[in-house]
Amino acid sequence: MTNDMPPILSVDNLSISFLHDNALQPVVKNVSLNLYKGETLALVGESGSGKSVTAHALLKLLPKHSARYPSGRIIYNNKDLIKTSDTDMQRIRGNRIGMIFQEPMTALNPLHNVEKQISESLYLHGGFNKTQTRQRVLELLALVGIHNPDTKLLAYPHELSGGQRQRVMIAMALANEPDILIADEPTTALDVTIQKQVLNLLQSLQQKMGMAMLLITHDLGIVKRYAHRVAVMQQGSLVESNNTESLFANPQHDYTKLLLNSTPSGSPCPITNHSPPLLEAKDIKVWFPLTKGIFKRTAEFVKAIDGVNISLKRGQTLGIVGESGSGKTTLIHALLRLSKSKGSILFKGQSIEHLNQRQLRPLRRAMQIVFQDPFGSLSPRMSIAEIIEEGLLIHSSDTKKQRDETVINALCEVGLDPSTRHRYPHEFSGGQRQRVAIARALVLKPDLIILDEPTSALDRSVQSQVMDLLRKLQKDHGFGYIFISHDLKVVKTIAHDVMVLKNGVVVEQGSSEQIFESAKNEYTQELLSAALNL
Repeated sequence: MTNDMPPILSVDNLSISFLHDNALQPVVKNVSLNLYKGETLALVGESGSGKSVTAHALLKLLPKHSARYPSGRIIYNNKDLIKTSDTDMQRIRGNRIGMIFQEPMTALNPLHNVEKQISESLYLHGGFNKTQTRQRVLELLALVGIHNPDTKLLAYPHELSGGQRQRVMIAMALANEPDILIADEPTTALDVTIQKQVLNLLQSLQQKMGMAMLLITHDLGIVKRYAHRVAVMQQGSLVESNNTESLFANPQHDYTKLLLNSTPSGSPCPITNHSPPLLEAKDIKVWFPLTKGIFKRTAEFVKAIDGVNISLKRGQTLGIVGESGSGKTTLIHALLRLSKSKGSILFKGQSIEHLNQRQLRPLRRAMQIVFQDPFGSLSPRMSIAEIIEEGLLIHSSDTKKQRDETVINALCEVGLDPSTRHRYPHEFSGGQRQRVAIARALVLKPDLIILDEPTSALDRSVQSQVMDLLRKLQKDHGFGYIFISHDLKVVKTIAHDVMVLKNGVVVEQGSSEQIFESAKNEYTQELLSAALNL
């Protein structure tokens, strides 16, 4: 698209540093960008390249006590936002400039229900009354693909799946039809079919309202399909900028070429038919009662998981795929005995479905999990070293020196600098926090690791590194993996078998080769089509 009009937002020679240990650490260096009405500008780069810091600076969301701006301006409506008062910024945030944050569980208030959180900006900026506000909230929830939105109004963030939380965030950002939408990894937690729906929705709203969008993502497939222009960042600097077609056809910078060539590759580690069984689960059911009347009698059940069977050997990876809300996370919580369920569960030959928490505790070392939302699962009050060391304190009798050496080795294994281990989660990027979460699971050398969207927050080049690492660890230690992901391209590189879930029921299950090459179920075919064409 051509840009004959002046930019709606202009970033001019912006530099950002953070004060740490009485020294300034530069994180963004002399970045200049223009964003035009009606266009999508994609900001891409590896985790830690400065994308999110730049985006947060546009709304003055960086911590005041530590953020410094050695140079630059951010011009919107002839105002420099860096110098704009807090009162004026409150009128702009959520009204004229909306933002979709990367981690919805952290960005949403755990004490407020969905209706209250979306209504807040409508009350503040829209002048809606109570009836109009509820109607608008229902419209927004329907727009972002939440089924039966009236049943979600009173739900709290912890009662929603990761994808549903992300869609609530998008609804909040679009509530007042902003001039500019900053979308920081807006589809990270979404499966491929919902990704397409949400991105098509944002595209149609953009065309309808002339909205400008700054799209921050590590998914170059999304960039190629939805962005008009692309800006590439590396280590805080802007290294290349061009229209999308030209950049993909003829990248100039070596780093851009590296990003474009970083696609998931590899194949699952070979296993033998003689590998001993690790996990056997039969007829797993997780039903949630719905009560009615003053006596709260159970009227019906929500069948989150209904009769699922699983068989996993040592050294084997089972990939579980399905849309957001299909029951993937509920299933693994049941397998780990983190939530109540019916059915039999054998772990390393031992029946565990009837064990209480005290009896289960010795087995916890052998079964670990990497959660979908790394920031939500890491304590903000603990350093990275303390977070990774916590399991060792519970399950080992090592000395402090031995534990510290184990933590250092785990950080090295996941590609993090051990010298950063005394920092806190908020000082790391989303991708770096995900690697910390993986290190925490690896440190106890378990038999079973359940990975719930472990690469969703990672850019493609780091995804490849993490997948290589997981395969190497599996080959060296014989770990069994249950790998949950909406990214079927990633699943294909590690899973021996694939299970497809829909509404709590297995609709198709088989070897990875069988599922990816000759899927029989229509729903599976739809997922594969969306993944390959996005």
